[in-house]
Amino acid sequence: MASRILPSAFRRAPRALRQLQQQQWHCRPLSTTPVRRSDSLQVHRDSPENNPSIPFKFTPQNEQLIQEILSRYPSQYKKAAVMPILDLGQRQHGFTSISVMNEVARLLEMPPMRVYEVATFYTMYNRVPVGRFHVQVCTTTPCMLRDSDAVMKAVEDHLGIHHGQTTKDGLFTFTEVECLGACANAPMVQINDDFYEDLTYESTVDLLKALQFAAEKTGAKPGEVGSAGHVGTGHITGDLPVSSEQGRAYEAAGLKVPTPGPLSGRKSCEPATGLTSLTSEPWGNETLRKDGQL
Repeated sequence: MASRILPSAFRRAPRALRQLQQQQWHCRPLSTTPVRRSDSLQVHRDSPENNPSIPFKFTPQNEQLIQEILSRYPSQYKKAAVMPILDLGQRQHGFTSISVMNEVARLLEMPPMRVYEVATFYTMYNRVPVGRFHVQVCTTTPCMLRDSDAVMKAVEDHLGIHHGQTTKDGLFTFTEVECLGACANAPMVQINDDFYEDLTYESTVDLLKALQFAAEKTGAKPGEVGSAGHVGTGHITGDLPVSSEQGRAYEAAGLKVPTPGPLSGRKSCEPATGLTSLTSEPWGNETLRKDGQL
């Protein structure tokens, strides 16, 4: 008798389990994704300065650069050049607009959506207009431990804007970012292509004043892009307001601007108090080649 009941019970067990699971599914409340306060990383919405009807073409000089970039890749894999060409488009146009992305897709013969995917994934592509100077302040742990809060406050106090905002004159855009890889010289900011390191509240304010002064004297227009050390083509006389703490400065386009790098007086990432090792000739019997070959 038991041998007849057991097979029947085994057959009914999976069916009962499925019914129980179905009942649980019917009773389970629907879940929703968290509210996203910003759609800037994913969604494009047409605006007067960023919509597909705005024409964009690369300049003849940039077209030559594109051909040089494409020569590095097999012809059937030229879509692999999407990142450097997007960067080139951003440098020419000022930001990676939808028109820039569409033109890159046309040149590389790839679906526009594939280009959109790249541009929305990497934060180096600015898909909204940014100021002449894009001030990116690092607040990751090494910078935070050396008072990146003071740098953030200096930018906010002097420019009157907060993270993610642009000054009314279109000259500065302020962004808080993650590690930029200059941890030994923390705290630091990246302004366009240049790193400024070993910052304090005072040296940050001096740096911003110098860039403002340079832009005023060279007639920089809002939205212009380029290295912070290349602020225009004008020529001025006199000195920029660079403090003694910043020390070094260099000439660019007939203009003195703060030198990228540490603003504390050290030249690289050596100890702030000076070298503590490798201060004398190596000891031992080891010798170096004299013919200059490695």
